[in-house]
Amino acid sequence: MDYQDLIQRKQARMKELEEAMSEDGFFNDQARAAEVTREYNRTKQLIETTDQHQAALRNLEDNRQLLKSEDEEIVLLAEEEIPMLEERAKSLEMDIRYALLPHDPTEDRDAIFEIRAGTGGDEASLFAGDLYRMYTRYAEQRGWKTELLEASESGVGGFKEVVFKVSGDEVFRYLKYESGVHRVQRVPDTETQGRIHTSTATVAVLPEAEEVDVELKPDDLHIQATRSGGPGGQHVNTTDSAVQVTHLPTGIMVKCQDGRSQGKNKEKALSILRSKLLERKQQEEAAKYSAHRRSLIGSGGREEKIRTYNFPQNRLTDHRIGLTLYNLDQVIEGQLQDIIENLQASEMEERMQEAGLSA
Repeated sequence: MDYQDLIQRKQARMKELEEAMSEDGFFNDQARAAEVTREYNRTKQLIETTDQHQAALRNLEDNRQLLKSEDEEIVLLAEEEIPMLEERAKSLEMDIRYALLPHDPTEDRDAIFEIRAGTGGDEASLFAGDLYRMYTRYAEQRGWKTELLEASESGVGGFKEVVFKVSGDEVFRYLKYESGVHRVQRVPDTETQGRIHTSTATVAVLPEAEEVDVELKPDDLHIQATRSGGPGGQHVNTTDSAVQVTHLPTGIMVKCQDGRSQGKNKEKALSILRSKLLERKQQEEAAKYSAHRRSLIGSGGREEKIRTYNFPQNRLTDHRIGLTLYNLDQVIEGQLQDIIENLQASEMEERMQEAGLSA
């Protein structure tokens, strides 16, 4: 598809944004200034990516012409560069298509993860622990920061529940696909007859909500200090530093006990509560999406089985897009990028169709 008309509109829009940013008193309205600046940065990045894409296509064509050379050394060099240039051009085109889609502001946000052991007893809690480590390792690979907010450990070294935050550049854009039921098939260490057991863990990924997204009225909150429990040493077990917040209109309850400061725990609990309330609002909006898109990438519902991890066969299957990989040993160590890119491509194709930008 030729995106030139759309790119020209973006170039014109960038000039409008530059004029707006140069106006006197631009920063008097901080919210508007931040919104305009973010749009300007996104538009500028799109223009730069388009220039890089055009350069890659020119280099690719030049190398294809060099294949006609009578100099064998030049032909070999061209043959070596062509696959890399083709891959770069493909990647840049994907970035361009993505940037042309209507912007979802939550994709710029940090993410709050909730992982809970499902069916399967101790094995389910161990699997929840495996998922926690998988995501923290993926975050580390991308240069993101993780912060543990709440954890309830099981007696076998896993987690009954673990809540943590991932901070960095466009975190929710990459991790939003992980919400749902994850199923594991493997032989537990305690299994003496070598039988494969099936267990589950539930993952919820929430974009971190800002105060402007959700208003928390004091009258709607019941806040109480509770006795901290679990690992953390003698101090954390003997103080009332944990905070439990209940949102009375919805009944949503959040507890945070990771820090020793009651004030910090309250702040973290309110942040999680805002994200939960934002999730509820987004679920209402999701009902407006096309049925095809919901079936393609899933609704993100916590009850939806999205992925199976089969350890005996070293196989991972994402049921939403029918993707099967045989590198589970690498995935469980945090190598998630291939899966995420396939999910992004599927979502992007549907969004392109909805926006009238498909090829």
